[in-house]
Amino acid sequence: MEEGESRGRDSLEGGIRLSKRTDAIISIGHKPIIERVAIATGRLSMSLKSKTAIISKQIQKGDVLEASTIAAIQAAKDTPRAIPHCHPIPLESCTVEWNWDENDLICTVTVSAHWKTGVEMEALNSVSIGLLCVLDMIKSVEKDENGQYPNTEIHGIRVLKKKKANGHV
Repeated sequence: MEEGESRGRDSLEGGIRLSKRTDAIISIGHKPIIERVAIATGRLSMSLKSKTAIISKQIQKGDVLEASTIAAIQAAKDTPRAIPHCHPIPLESCTVEWNWDENDLICTVTVSAHWKTGVEMEALNSVSIGLLCVLDMIKSVEKDENGQYPNTEIHGIRVLKKKKANGHV
């Protein structure tokens, strides 16, 4: 099928027309296998009450940092399931670090692999899911009298660094 040709079906559910071919997963077969590393970070702003409960291990659902570390590791491995254009990558390492900055919990993840494409999406997905796991575990503490989370925010998710074995970014 040439680019621009119809796939022989006028529409998908919801009336979306398919009018051209899309290479949904880009070919990387020609690329060499080299070391790839990515570091991503993000933070969750919360109340002092939640911070204290996390540190003293008083959250009803269990050890927040332990559970969230496991969630972050699993997310790195499952990135192609969540982000359809990502290639499955045989990860070699995933390090999850947690630090406090006042009432912000900072998650920093380093992911590495020897492969044909970068691992920044794996690092970003890992940080995102790690922080979402924390939020899920503390939401009962964070809710206000109206059942809302006015002072709870996940933010600043970004790639801090990515590198290839040859040093190029």
